[in-house]
Amino acid sequence: SLPAKLINGGIAGLIGVTCVFPIDLAKTRLQNQQNGQRMYTSLSDCLIKTIRSEGYFGMYRGAAVNLTLVTPEKAIKLAANDFFRHHLSKDGKKLTLLREMLAGCGAGTCQVIVTTPMEMLKIQLQDAGRIAAQKKLMAAQAQISSSPAAAAAEPAVERRPTATQITRELLRSKGIAGLYKGLGATLLRDVPFSIVYFPLFANLNKLGQKDPNVKAPFYVSFLSGCVAGSTAAVAVNPCDVIKTRLQSLQRGVNEDTYSGILDCTKKIWQREGPTAFFKGAYCRALVIAPLFGIAQVVYFVGIAEFLLDMLPKRRA
Repeated sequence: SLPAKLINGGIAGLIGVTCVFPIDLAKTRLQNQQNGQRMYTSLSDCLIKTIRSEGYFGMYRGAAVNLTLVTPEKAIKLAANDFFRHHLSKDGKKLTLLREMLAGCGAGTCQVIVTTPMEMLKIQLQDAGRIAAQKKLMAAQAQISSSPAAAAAEPAVERRPTATQITRELLRSKGIAGLYKGLGATLLRDVPFSIVYFPLFANLNKLGQKDPNVKAPFYVSFLSGCVAGSTAAVAVNPCDVIKTRLQSLQRGVNEDTYSGILDCTKKIWQREGPTAFFKGAYCRALVIAPLFGIAQVVYFVGIAEFLLDMLPKRRA
């Protein structure tokens, strides 16, 4: 049933995000840093420096936004894929690869309604620590090379905005369009991701089914979700880098600004080289693999069906 699908998708998203959010934060910071002002050299370096400067909970900055919106986002994504697969199938026959890809395309298109504002807010909160650390480092370097009086002065403490403050400011200055900045880049990432992910998962999962009418074991669904998710994540990583850069409202010292997808692509290619499009690719694979593995296990095991079945019994 649709309610069960939505509940399963929501539970899957909450569990998955809680497990992998620190890696996602590192991915955002690695993708946003540009040549000349590199604060982090790797995933482990980013997490260690984040803990030292911002504490353990600094790794979960922006998690509240993600946890709030990931439920409808994952629910829409998984339920929409099932909806399109159902309507594209002919008399219950097996879907062709093209129809599976079309179903994934439909799911990816539907989810951006929630994904774009969620990513927009999350990126500002995740990257705030990197920008603050960069400013602090630049200020320290300037003080060392300046007069003793300037060196003795303490740098002003910057208050980082909350998700509510960012939302209010965007709505006040740009309206609802402010929350949907980078919508084109989000579509450019999520539609191809879903086109690759859903058909690949469905076919991998079928390999573990002894009978077409019986669900595959949970570990098969988990591994299928991990493999399909990481493959699709790496495949669309260049689009994710572009989306992350376009949705960042604040820039570090001497970092480029972009007017659109083409301008961003051109500047990254010319100033950072083609390898820059795969910044954070392994982090993204590490995020997406367990996230979708957990999502598919919850979704296919059917936790919601169990909970919904228990309700009448409790009432009785």
